[in-house]
Amino acid sequence: MDIPAAFRHQMIATFAEDGTAWLSRLPALIDAYARRWALSVGPAFANLSYNYVAPASRADGSPAVLKLGVPRDELRTEIDALRHFGDGSCVRLLEADVEGGALLIERAEPGHQLANLVAEDDGRATAIAADTMRRLWKAPPADHRFPRVADWFAGLAKLRARFAGGTGPFPSSLVERAERLCADLLTSSGEPMLLHGDLHHFNILSAGREPWLIIDPKGIIGDPAFEPAALMLNPWPSLLTLPQPGRVMRRRLDILTAELGLDRERIRAWASAFAILSAWWSFDDNSGGWGHSLACADLLAQP
Repeated sequence: MDIPAAFRHQMIATFAEDGTAWLSRLPALIDAYARRWALSVGPAFANLSYNYVAPASRADGSPAVLKLGVPRDELRTEIDALRHFGDGSCVRLLEADVEGGALLIERAEPGHQLANLVAEDDGRATAIAADTMRRLWKAPPADHRFPRVADWFAGLAKLRARFAGGTGPFPSSLVERAERLCADLLTSSGEPMLLHGDLHHFNILSAGREPWLIIDPKGIIGDPAFEPAALMLNPWPSLLTLPQPGRVMRRRLDILTAELGLDRERIRAWASAFAILSAWWSFDDNSGGWGHSLACADLLAQP
């Protein structure tokens, strides 16, 4: 099989020796799961990132998606989240092997990304996203292993550690604002819910069972007002090329507030803090795009 060079590079850069070993086993893994779950597996989707994802057909001819990755906590929590979310606005989990880092999920067809609608009608795209959020959230199971939003934001301390207490190339005013907002938001959060955690335009696809279905849940416990944060920063990188992106963000806040029944300033505050955390993650793993997140943080800081 032909493994895309960019994907090979990404897996090795991210997972080092584990990534190299996993890539060497990948053809055999695909064959093994094809036999185990009676699948016909097609060529991988374009733009692979941290997992091998390919369309598949089950024995009865129904479409599915095979997703394989280096076994890790993130894949485990995705499987747990898919199980808990069930048949709402998220794709269904059809099969899973937690230890093997493999899952088979419902294929959203025709599968057009919500990102395609943004340039034409960002307001409608935002309302669609809000509807999927509202129908997705559930109370967390009593006995769960999901991370919490607070766990993610604890990572901001690493930014200070990297730059000896300073903020390096990150504007100190934006970092300080994010730290202050995060502290206030975490102490004032109400009843937590199980959230997607990365619910943006590329993870919402047109479908048949529902008009739109969500894919790739991270599975994180927290304040529902945190959920729109990823949406506010996307689609990357085209968001900032839209006419008057600051105005676009303000209109999104208005729509999200109306559709979700959440406090507008709380949504904005979470998005502001997350923009800095996202920038730090991109900087730390050298994946690019941290300048985009900083620009979004700056726009969100404006009245």
